[in-house]
Amino acid sequence: MNSAPVFARILRYGAILAGGVAVVGSLVGWLADPDRGIPSALIGAAIAFLFLGVTAASILLAGRLTSWDILNPIFLVTVMGGWLLKFVGFLIVLVLLKDQPWINPLVLFLSVIAAVIGSLVIDLVVIAKSRIPLVEIPPAPVDGA
Repeated sequence: MNSAPVFARILRYGAILAGGVAVVGSLVGWLADPDRGIPSALIGAAIAFLFLGVTAASILLAGRLTSWDILNPIFLVTVMGGWLLKFVGFLIVLVLLKDQPWINPLVLFLSVIAAVIGSLVIDLVVIAKSRIPLVEIPPAPVDGA
């Protein structure tokens, strides 16, 4: 089982989503706060895409390391390590951006939320439409063998 094309598609659609959130968020952010809205929306879109990318990349890396054997402990450690990296990274970003005068917290928050919800929808749609077999069907027996 190789789900690399599925995660490549998720990354591609995630990049499109991040671009859309960046454009729409920048426009709305500029209307709400001309000085701080645009950088806040751009940072929110970048954070969301970066974290989406870490998830997909960690699963792709785990698949390569274990030949897509999801029961292999290395697969689990790699994926969980990616999630831990995202969690710690998110906390670091929050601490660094918390009281910055050039950030509009509401625009940043709404950009991240829009991108996270959009990425969840992308994950759901792409995985639901993928055609990855859950079990391997053994070859039919050959007569006379």
